[in-house]
Amino acid sequence: MQIIPITELTAPGVSDYAKLTDVALRRVSEPEGGLYIAESSKVIARALRAGHVPRSVLLQKQWLADVEPLLADYPDVPVYVGEPAVLEQLTGYNMHRGALAAMHRPALAPVEELIRDARRIVILEDIVDHTNIGAIFRAVAGLGADAVLITPRCA
Repeated sequence: MQIIPITELTAPGVSDYAKLTDVALRRVSEPEGGLYIAESSKVIARALRAGHVPRSVLLQKQWLADVEPLLADYPDVPVYVGEPAVLEQLTGYNMHRGALAAMHRPALAPVEELIRDARRIVILEDIVDHTNIGAIFRAVAGLGADAVLITPRCA
């Protein structure tokens, strides 16, 4: 793991985290690299299991032990570590969930393949609020849906 301490907001490599919401980041990076921000070690772990590739990680030192095993297969990924006040200035909010990771989405399988054996499919169209998306995904999981399809303008 490449641990890189950051003490200032202009440190090289941390621009992915600079006051960008996921919606703003998608407008800048989505077409080329499918870049998004994963928040918390639990979400990072799920993304890695699904084949997403980390570009970098940003966290407070106290969360290193949680993230270290997740990055065992990615020894070249930079891990930026900073004090809470510096990270809050950088990101624009208190990072109470531990870690952020800039992640690349893998290429998506064709829709036909994803829904081939699905019995219950949920389609989300142009929902731009992240909180609503999260609530819908939790409800969909609880209802046992087989697939969720989202339009490009969803958060």
